Amino acid sequence: MPARPAAGSRFLRTTGQHATIEADAFTEGAYVLSIGGAEQSHVNLAEPGEIFYEYLRRIGHVVDLAAPAGEPVSALHLGAGALTLARYVQATRPGSVQYAVELERELLDFVLQQLPLPEGTVLHTLIGDARDALAELPADLRFDVVILDIFSGPEAPEHIACTGFYEEAAAKLTPRGVLVVNVGDEPGLTLVRSQVAALRQAMHGVAAFAESGMFAGRYPGNIILTGTQGPWPAEWTTALTARGPHPATVLAGVDLDALSG
Repeated sequence: MPARPAAGSRFLRTTGQHATIEADAFTEGAYVLSIGGAEQSHVNLAEPGEIFYEYLRRIGHVVDLAAPAGEPVSALHLGAGALTLARYVQATRPGSVQYAVELERELLDFVLQQLPLPEGTVLHTLIGDARDALAELPADLRFDVVILDIFSGPEAPEHIACTGFYEEAAAKLTPRGVLVVNVGDEPGLTLVRSQVAALRQAMHGVAAFAESGMFAGRYPGNIILTGTQGPWPAEWTTALTARGPHPATVLAGVDLDALSG
C-alpha cells in the first residue's frame, strides 16, 4: 500500500482559497481534497480503480465504453482536481497517454506532492484556462476521451459553456472519441439545459446520464453529458443504466428534447 502522506494545506492564489488533503476516516488508503472547506475530490491510493463519488463513477463508466476493455486510450482532463479519473484510466487501461489542464498551479503541485500518481502513469500537465489550453496543444494531437469537469452551479464561464468551445474540443477527438461534460447545477437545471443545447450543436449524438431523480429538477446535483461523433449507441444506454450507480437514467434522442428547450 502507498505510504500515507501527512495532511496538509496549500493557498491557491487564483481563487484566494485554501486546499486541504486529509485521510478518509472510513477507507484505509483513501484521501479527500477540499477547497475552501468544501469537498472536491476523493482518491483511493490503495485502489485507484475504485471511485467513491457517484458522478465520477458515471464518467468512469462512459470511459469504459469508449474503447475495448483494458485497451490504452488517449485522454484529456479539463479540470484536474485530485486526478481521480486519471488514476482510474491508468488502473483500468495501463499504458494510456493522458493530459490534464488545471487553472490553479498550486493545486496541481499540491496534489502531485501529497498524492503521487500510480507507477507507470503517463500524464502531461498544463496550467491555464481550459479553452486556451486546447489551442496550445499540438495541432495533430487527438484524444479518445475529453473530460470537462469545471462547471459547478449556474455561474459557468461563458467562454467555455458554449457551442464554440465544444466544437473546438470535438476537433481534438479521434474518430471514436467522446466528449464528456460534468454539469453541476441548481434546481431548475438552467445550466444543464443550456449545455445540452450547446453540445447538440457540436456533436452528432448527445446523452444525459444521472441519478434518476435529478431530471425532475427539484434539487441540486450533477448530470453527465456525453457527446459522440456518430449517432448515440443505443447499447450504451442499456450498459450505463445497468452499471449505475442506481437508480440511473440515460436520456438520448427525443427523450432528451425536454432538456434542450
